[in-house]
Amino acid sequence: MDSMESNSRRIMLTVAYDGTDYHGWQYQDNGKTIESELNKALSTLLNEEIMVIGASRTDAGVHALCNIAVFDTKASIPAGKFAYALNQMLPSDIRVRKSEEVAVDFHPRKVKTRKTYEYHIDCEEFPNPIKQRYSHFTYTPLNVSLMQQAANDLIGQHDFTSFCSVNSTALSPVRMITDILVTQNGCDIVISVTGNGFLYNMVRIIAGTLMEVGREKYPPEAVLAMLEQKDRTKAGPTAPACGLILAKYEFDL
Repeated sequence: MDSMESNSRRIMLTVAYDGTDYHGWQYQDNGKTIESELNKALSTLLNEEIMVIGASRTDAGVHALCNIAVFDTKASIPAGKFAYALNQMLPSDIRVRKSEEVAVDFHPRKVKTRKTYEYHIDCEEFPNPIKQRYSHFTYTPLNVSLMQQAANDLIGQHDFTSFCSVNSTALSPVRMITDILVTQNGCDIVISVTGNGFLYNMVRIIAGTLMEVGREKYPPEAVLAMLEQKDRTKAGPTAPACGLILAKYEFDL
């Protein structure tokens, strides 16, 4: 896809989806994914084989408001019209929020970015069925103040080995977190994590660990010790995928 003829165009899509019924973003031979649905719709629309490049390979069950995908085509359709055409063809739980033309050499995983993930927690007395696809229910009260204290020690550039799945294939475990904010509105708690990139399951492990702090299983200062030990077994559990949403994606074109 990166070796293009002179008359080829590169189109960028901003894609929102409910990831509940999908095996993640990335194409798989044996499962329905967001990428495969986009490829199928685009290939049908343009009558040529299209394979998108995604910016963030979200896991099974994870949602997004603004994931990014690009593809190449020789079609003369105005860039802004792709969103309208694709939304007539895609499943109702995937929607293209914007389509625009970008430079032919633009690659969404090879530019400096800043992403914000939100982890949503439902703390009602009983599970709310309206929230169950988009938040993690816990009946145990959480101390948001303690969670924020612990979160503050994760801000900055660190080796996040303790907060990364052992199945990660990343070349380096070092990542930069620019902000973590834990907020509560009634029975809803949101952990908002902003950084330049994330390791496999990193945000979900951060969320799972902060919830343990909120339950007072660990004191807030224990999280810094977990970070320094660089050992996945020292941090908390991986929070369920349903509560995670890719909420914001920023980069320089």
